[in-house]
Amino acid sequence: MKKRITLLPVILFILLATNTAFAQITSEKIDLLMQDALTKFKVAGASIAIVKDGKVIHQKGYGVASVDTKKLVNENTNFQIASNSKAFTTAALSILVDEGKLKWTDKVKDHLAEFKMYNDYVTENFNIQDLLTHRSGLGLGVGDLMFFPDGSNFTIKDVMNSFQYFKPVSAFRTQFDYDNLLYIVAGELIARTSGMSYEAFVQTRIVDALQMSNTFVGSSLMKDKSNLATPHSSESETVKTIVPFGDQINGAAGGIFSNAADMAKWAIVRLNKGKYGADLKSTLFSIENHEEMWRIHTVEENHSHPRYNTHFMGYGLGWEIMDVKGNLKISHTGGLPGMLSLVELYPDQNLGIIILTNTESGGAGLFSAVANTISDSYLGLDDFGWTDKMVDWMKQDKNTGDDVTKK
Repeated sequence: MKKRITLLPVILFILLATNTAFAQITSEKIDLLMQDALTKFKVAGASIAIVKDGKVIHQKGYGVASVDTKKLVNENTNFQIASNSKAFTTAALSILVDEGKLKWTDKVKDHLAEFKMYNDYVTENFNIQDLLTHRSGLGLGVGDLMFFPDGSNFTIKDVMNSFQYFKPVSAFRTQFDYDNLLYIVAGELIARTSGMSYEAFVQTRIVDALQMSNTFVGSSLMKDKSNLATPHSSESETVKTIVPFGDQINGAAGGIFSNAADMAKWAIVRLNKGKYGADLKSTLFSIENHEEMWRIHTVEENHSHPRYNTHFMGYGLGWEIMDVKGNLKISHTGGLPGMLSLVELYPDQNLGIIILTNTESGGAGLFSAVANTISDSYLGLDDFGWTDKMVDWMKQDKNTGDDVTKK
């Protein structure tokens, strides 16, 4: 018994030392990880920010904003964050709910009289949260051709009038099918309720309030574009610049431009449950709405890697929600032509990872491999070699796709 007591402090020391070693991925290792990923995934440029316990522990740019100009990426280089804008939209609605101007269960038609879905029952019962949770019954990406590819002249009136003509693929509120058009409707709802445009409301009430000084809700608000990343494509095996995707009908589905430094501020506020400022005395949205945004509203099929022992996946309000090795994971990706982004938050670890890239399709491989490697270190997992594995998987996918195309 005495020997066991004597050895206990030694065992505890070893365990603590091991956990500390896992948890502390150094900036030097992140630099090597990012540079390796840029090369192997053929990505022109990227930036990353990591926040832990309310502080920024790493933020930096890598590669170039454009292969033509060779301008280097830094932590203030702006990228289109695409669908990571959706979390700003749900935060804006949370502010309006907190102010008593809306309720989550309000019927959309009571605020937007012209809104009409594919049958009377759905129209009568479609509430604000249904705009945000991809459970409308309509198919994946329905109506996206109204704003994608860039260059169409559809208006918000056209969008609001379109849903009655789409055919559902599932019963209302029974299946997850990702949707952008209904977020654009949510943006119009914000505009009519607040008396400001969607862009102006999010810019003033969220972006400016959080002192995200180089973030812009739409390109028209960005006067200085000298540090704006250019989108690229590597589909031809050579990384080439492509035409930037223009502003959409409104920015609610994917219209925000931001950077690693500003997105670090956003991540810290989200991990602080809406609190910000000196001594966290300011509140962006209530704890009740924080919980509402991070509650599963639509269940998704679990496709997680077995390494993470995931039991559930679902969609909240502008966020993906799942468990990873017993830890809650809140995340979202964003994608526009040549612009791919990732935001991952681990509330139990008080950890946030933001990665912004300017090249498709390699940007998705980069942000997945790098984020997985970093989060693994905090979760106490071994180095899985994510970069090389994902490079191989992407090659296999491309070969499969080429075979299908030839046939």
